[in-house]
Amino acid sequence: MRKLLVLFTLLLFANEINSQELNCLVKINYEQITGSNRQVFVTLENALSEFINKTKWTDRVVQTEERVDCAMNIIITSRNDNTFNATLQVQSSRPIYGSSYLTPILNIKDNDFTFRYNEFDPLNYNKNSFDSNLISTVVFYVYTILGVDADTFSKFGGDFELKEAQNVMLQAQQSGLASWQNVVGKQNRYLLIDNLLAPKLKKYREVLHDYHIKGMDNFVSNKEFAKQTLETSVLSMEQLFNKTVGNYLIRIFFDAKANEIVNIYSDGPRTKNSSNVSKTLKRISSNNNAKWRNIE
Repeated sequence: MRKLLVLFTLLLFANEINSQELNCLVKINYEQITGSNRQVFVTLENALSEFINKTKWTDRVVQTEERVDCAMNIIITSRNDNTFNATLQVQSSRPIYGSSYLTPILNIKDNDFTFRYNEFDPLNYNKNSFDSNLISTVVFYVYTILGVDADTFSKFGGDFELKEAQNVMLQAQQSGLASWQNVVGKQNRYLLIDNLLAPKLKKYREVLHDYHIKGMDNFVSNKEFAKQTLETSVLSMEQLFNKTVGNYLIRIFFDAKANEIVNIYSDGPRTKNSSNVSKTLKRISSNNNAKWRNIE
């Protein structure tokens, strides 16, 4: 009987550690804040880490080694009692088949992050209401990370998670905060999830899938084929260039991938379309032109 009890306990423990989807490093930088109780930031950092990493976000069965590696870096820029202004850097990566390399998937900087927090406030998420900009923002990016990651493994595989992120946005709109609203020319959370789910921009999610499954995941076994596939994926991003004001998805893609693309083209033989790739990249992602010069 005791052996059965021990086995049952171990099974429960194994199920618990295999149920969470994220391996998220949470950091709060409060160096700009002086003359106040700094312990609140340590408490919040620990609470957010536990909230993100120990919550079951989907019904997916996830093994420990399958957790999505990501990071949320919150930089506090000002404080007024229990109200904080901050920026939020969100990053995620995924492993490449047959290697130890982690390819970057997201690298988003959110400059409009204001929230209220009292030390030891419970962190609870209710999908049917807006309760806190802190919780809504974190959960929004949790589902965005999960959705985009799923898209890199299966075409449109992140539908559920991205729609959950959209629901967070819709609930948060009642806050009146600009980061959740449809503001022309504003690259914010509304625009991010709206673009990711827009039928006319579905090419972006197809590129995410092909770039990783057909390209990066074949690099170890067939480098030439992988490089050609990556080239096709990058060139197809031009189809999105004139479809949205500001080309936010293109910016999101190259904020994460620019250095990787340069490294790929600096190693091994040139491809037949490398010069065309360089020209296309300079046109659709001109803010990275200093980097694109390295692949000419």
